[in-house]
Amino acid sequence: MEGKAGSNQGLRNLANVDRLVHEPARLMILMVLYTVEVADFTFLINATELTDGNLSSHLSKLEAANYVEIEKGYDGKRPRTRLRLTEEGRQAVEKYRNTMQQALQNL
Repeated sequence: MEGKAGSNQGLRNLANVDRLVHEPARLMILMVLYTVEVADFTFLINATELTDGNLSSHLSKLEAANYVEIEKGYDGKRPRTRLRLTEEGRQAVEKYRNTMQQALQNL
């Protein structure tokens, strides 16, 4: 058994996992955005159960990494924030998923 764990490249790859994606709140945000074309801020609040400030903070980090695109505008007179995953963000989620699957495959 010791040899199997020692030769598992998938487990060693965990050391290189994208920590921006791996953080639980950001992972929730990315997973929600991965499954929809576009979401508004209220939808993400309800889906993730994060506070407004916490969600805003995590979205800023994801936007800075070019994982999320944030579009601010108005719906009539009401402000509306629309969010979508960028292609780079989609690739980061897929790479994260593949890394985790490889790590768990041989356990």
